[in-house]
Amino acid sequence: MTASTRALAVLGGPARFPESLHVGRPHVGGRDAFLRRTQAMLDSRVLTNNGPYLVELEERIAARIGVKHCIAMSSATTALSLLARAAKLTGEVIVPSFTFVATAHAFDWIGITPVFCDIDAETWTLDVSACEAAIGPSTAAIVGVHAFGHPCHISALSAVAARHDVPLFFDAAHAFGCTHDRRPIGSFGDAEVFSFHATKVFHTFEGGAVTTNHDDLAAELRLLRNFGFRGFDDVAGPGINGKMPEVCAAMGLTNLEILEATIESSRVTFDRYRDGLAGIPGVRLRDHQTSDRRNWHYVVVEVADEDTFGLHRDDLARVLEAENVLARRYFFPGVHAMEPYRTRDPQAGTRLPQTVRAAARSLALPAGPEISRDHVEQICDIVRTAGVQAPAVRQALGSARDLSLDSAR
Repeated sequence: MTASTRALAVLGGPARFPESLHVGRPHVGGRDAFLRRTQAMLDSRVLTNNGPYLVELEERIAARIGVKHCIAMSSATTALSLLARAAKLTGEVIVPSFTFVATAHAFDWIGITPVFCDIDAETWTLDVSACEAAIGPSTAAIVGVHAFGHPCHISALSAVAARHDVPLFFDAAHAFGCTHDRRPIGSFGDAEVFSFHATKVFHTFEGGAVTTNHDDLAAELRLLRNFGFRGFDDVAGPGINGKMPEVCAAMGLTNLEILEATIESSRVTFDRYRDGLAGIPGVRLRDHQTSDRRNWHYVVVEVADEDTFGLHRDDLARVLEAENVLARRYFFPGVHAMEPYRTRDPQAGTRLPQTVRAAARSLALPAGPEISRDHVEQICDIVRTAGVQAPAVRQALGSARDLSLDSAR
């Protein structure tokens, strides 16, 4: 495939798209089913407090994943914090820096210190050897992140956790609908946490959940999300309001009914990107070949060779933005370089070379059911044209530089 002769917007041409294309634009399907559920909810006056939609959603998710318990929450961040409280964690937890900042904030917020660990160069998930080396006397748990839905090295991390007698949890925010060794994500470790935010492949507007096979952990989570109430007037201890309301559960039930179609649509979009980006020098589509099931929700490109492509990842992001393609620099610059963690440990990046490298090279493109064939073809053409016209683009962006100098961007 050759680049078009159409002028890029940064070089004076018109923007390709009249309206902005976003990463993770919410997919709203099954509207009639959702509105029927909403009408029934309004008629019943049961709007929250463990209503029938919530109960059904938890039961259906638990059955789908094959675990005993699904505890729905108001968000994945709340779910992570309450999971730490329910597990009575204190001290430190090992987490990757290459993740959304909420993974660390959820622990820091309740007084648990995130210890940032580097990632594997190929999978961009926790490096097993680095994780084991980071374990110390204050380590309370290991928290892996299934980055972009790609599973962690689950078996190896499980062995590390067993050797050191610490619990293993997974942030599975990106991985609903995915499997590992033909088992659904959500069924590994001591517990896993999902995000059901509106931008995810499966969403409840806002929300999240913990899935686990541990009865005591599930019971404690149900107390903590409801102020500690275990009876009408019986408070067992301190808790917060972490409940998911009925309208969110209704959206979840509706989205479960169309999930397979949503995933298939996302797969088609991913395949189109694979074809359209093939052969662009210096640019690599993150495409982990596996026999396991994926949800295909994230299309992430890596400017793997800046010298060959001719542009830095940030330049490409600016080119796309000028065309109204709002690509995202996931996960830049790494949580270790955000506050308050940057001030606490300003040298952390020197111990996280693969994290710094991945954060400087990755770019998430608009994907999912809301992105059409034409959208994909146009976006791929922009990327290809940007590489072909790299010298002119650098000059237009005022970013001409010696491309042989690869700093810790």
